[in-house]
Amino acid sequence: MAMTNPLQFIQQVRAEVAKVVWPTRREVLLTTVMVFIMATLTAIFFALVDILIRSGLQGILGMFG
Repeated sequence: MAMTNPLQFIQQVRAEVAKVVWPTRREVLLTTVMVFIMATLTAIFFALVDILIRSGLQGILGMFG
């Protein structure tokens, strides 16, 4: 792999950064809200699964204990 000099490297980095499409404030806000909603739904789902498994195990263990 050929080494490039520092000036070429900086030019290449600037060219690549210029290609980046930065999200708008609205896009950032919407995706942030969606992440919080999905995290909340996931937490609720796993809490319900935990409650079901716990009550099932307590019922089974209650029969033998």
